[in-house]
Order: sequence, then structure tokens, then C-alpha cells
Amino acid sequence: QVRLVESGGGLVQPGGSLRLSCTGSRIDLSPFRMAWYRQVEGKEREFVASISKNDVTNVWDTFKGRFTISRDNAKNSVYLQMNNLKPDDTAIYFCKAGGIPTRNDYWGQGTRVTVSA
Repeated sequence: QVRLVESGGGLVQPGGSLRLSCTGSRIDLSPFRMAWYRQVEGKEREFVASISKNDVTNVWDTFKGRFTISRDNAKNSVYLQMNNLKPDDTAIYFCKAGGIPTRNDYWGQGTRVTVSA
């Protein structure tokens, strides 16, 4: 069964950093456009950042300067480095593999990030 497994979430103080990871199981992530989304409780899921198969990145304006997306195809993984975290960043963060018209999109189960003093 194809799976995307996120990790790296947790509790962090305001101003702190976290690095989220998303690793593919039974799927080669290298041809996919990979993306991170997040969902705050009671709100819709929102786009955070993406990285193409050619390493072209796109970070939503809200997160520019604080969040960085990267990938390591040798490890079949994509990462989200989050710096200067704020309480408003508290959410469940999901990774997504997509961008190939002839294939399904795949979502991970999410990892919870809590930013609190």
C-alpha cells in the first residue's frame, strides 16, 4: 500500500524551529510535485509550499522568509524547515504527492505542530 509518512511535528515555543519530514513508502516520490499543506482546526486546508521534480520551489507569501521546502530523492523524502514559529502556525501539516495527470494524488496522514509557550 502506498503511503506518505510525515514526522517531525511536536510542541515548540514561539520563535523556535521544527523540520518536518515526509517519506514515501512503496512509492517513488522523485517524479512528483511535492507539497506541504496545513489545516487549522475548524478551517480549510491551506497551501504552504511546493517543490517540483526539478527542485523549483514555491512558498506561499504568508510563509516566505520563515519556511523552506526541500527534497532528497535519494532518501525518497521531502522536508519543510520552519523557523521563527508563531502560535498561529499551530496546525496539522500534511504532505502531498501530485502533479502527474496520469497518476493519483497521495496524501500523508499529517503531523501535528503546536506552537505555545
